Amino acid sequence: MSTTATSVLTDRIGRIEVSATMAVTAEAAKLRAQGHKLVNFGAGEPHFSTPQHIKDAAIRAIQDNFSRYTVVDGIPELRKAIVERHAADFATSYMQDECVFTTGGKLALFNAIQVLVDHGDEVILPVPYWVSFKDIIQYAGGKVVYLPTDEKENFRITADAIEAAITPRTKAIILNSPSNPAGSVVSKSDLERIVRLAHERNIFVLLDECYIYLNYTGELISGASFTEAKEHVIVLGSLSKTYAMTGWRAGYALGPKLVISAMSKLQSQSTSSTTSMVQKASLAAVADSQECVAEMRADYIKLRDRILTRLAEIPGITCTRPEGAFYVYPNVSAYLGRPGAKTAMELASRLLHEAHVVSVPGEAFGTNDHIRLTYAIAHADVEEGVDRMKAFFATL
Repeated sequence: MSTTATSVLTDRIGRIEVSATMAVTAEAAKLRAQGHKLVNFGAGEPHFSTPQHIKDAAIRAIQDNFSRYTVVDGIPELRKAIVERHAADFATSYMQDECVFTTGGKLALFNAIQVLVDHGDEVILPVPYWVSFKDIIQYAGGKVVYLPTDEKENFRITADAIEAAITPRTKAIILNSPSNPAGSVVSKSDLERIVRLAHERNIFVLLDECYIYLNYTGELISGASFTEAKEHVIVLGSLSKTYAMTGWRAGYALGPKLVISAMSKLQSQSTSSTTSMVQKASLAAVADSQECVAEMRADYIKLRDRILTRLAEIPGITCTRPEGAFYVYPNVSAYLGRPGAKTAMELASRLLHEAHVVSVPGEAFGTNDHIRLTYAIAHADVEEGVDRMKAFFATL
């Protein structure tokens, strides 16, 4: 008797797809293994090494035999340091038991969605969106309510648009600011209105603050700063991009004790505690000098300005100006619909195999006319990568 995927696997696993950025990374790895030299504008990963004082803290932890299980939600001194760092930078007022440390920011998001969103609950998701948002919502049985944004307005999210999308079934709103993939930043006035509106209507705002310290507008803003509405705010934080710690898998959540306790309970039956020495390294990251963050942010601004200048040299390609994060989201619609490049996905595949330039097609983020490029790479690679793109597009 033969079996099929539908008869063996659960319904919930069929609701999600393989992460597009991870798929691109895997395909690029195959070409690299064949000896091709690629310019990697694909998966967003800082080109910086993890700062030395963070690495030293992990080494000390290993040498001190700090290698056993810890409490599920993270060692107390780390959670204390996280809430103190957030309070110092954003004037928030979380307590230690309103924080859980997780194996990466993605797990914080996953656990938050799992404990808050039930079958049929609606979650408002602005477009373009980070690739994993919709899948995690759908895995929980929730319904994604896509909220289009206007490219001419820099994909800006407004309180008016959010309010218009709310229905009686709305359970949560996801805000990613600065955003992946377009680098958009929600204005302070809109952010405050959204948070207060959600609080009034008993809706949770999930704040993906992965890139919050890579905000180039001159003002760091968190939706959790409006403390009178904190009952309906969940901060989803990550050390990956801020401190160049992607492979360490270090994230956290801040929120009401009821929600954080539920997330910890779920974590106790899945990953359990985060790697012990990673917690010590993370403690050094958030508690010690933040000079490394300022240095990296300054370099990202230079890289952003350079890649925008170079992309403008390619006829037909337009691009919004990111206000944060480390991605550009160029519109390549002038080149789509042609043989072998009917879609952004086909175009990205040809860029990879013919120009050896790694990008991520816009379909992964909910739009059809774009590709995403990260500029968190060496300055020389930006020049080389755009040179290859110019030569490639000239042949289409």
